[in-house]
Amino acid sequence: MRKRTAIFISGRGSNMEALVRAAQRPDFPAEIALVLSNRPNAAGLKFAKSCGIATAVVDHKIYAGRNEFEAAMAHILAIHRIELICLAGFMRLLTASFVESWRGRMINIHPALLPQFKGLDTHARALAAGVSEHGCTVHFVVPEMDAGPIILQASVDILPGDTEASLSARVLAQEHRIYPLALAKLARGEV
Repeated sequence: MRKRTAIFISGRGSNMEALVRAAQRPDFPAEIALVLSNRPNAAGLKFAKSCGIATAVVDHKIYAGRNEFEAAMAHILAIHRIELICLAGFMRLLTASFVESWRGRMINIHPALLPQFKGLDTHARALAAGVSEHGCTVHFVVPEMDAGPIILQASVDILPGDTEASLSARVLAQEHRIYPLALAKLARGEV
């Protein structure tokens, strides 16, 4: 039985697209059953709808606080019988109680080789630090940001003359490659 998976997005959803395309294969162990965004105008919602995937918007701005926002998300996840969550450019920090309720069933993709460069602006920080390689990490989500157990990583060499944009493009290509692999491993119970 394929694991019913939700993808949380806030923007264009290029990693969501990579996950959806992988899940379209009949042998893929996860089904993308829902794409949820905290932003009503997130570009990725249109792609999900075009693929026949259920979408939901839980606009964080209309709730009294994070607990109410997350309660609304939890309700939608229950309606759709979601078993796994993939964060794909979801730009909201989740409370420890929400994260704990999904422990071992929620993963994230981060554009750096964790534990290096947690947080934002990873490509600029990697270039400024003068490291020779950079990359991306799929990890379990835990209450502390970008600190969960690592599932998969991919690296790219930093080339002479690299800019934030050129480095970002090469890392993103690796993100699109390893995120579906990590979801498949999770759905099969291999991690």
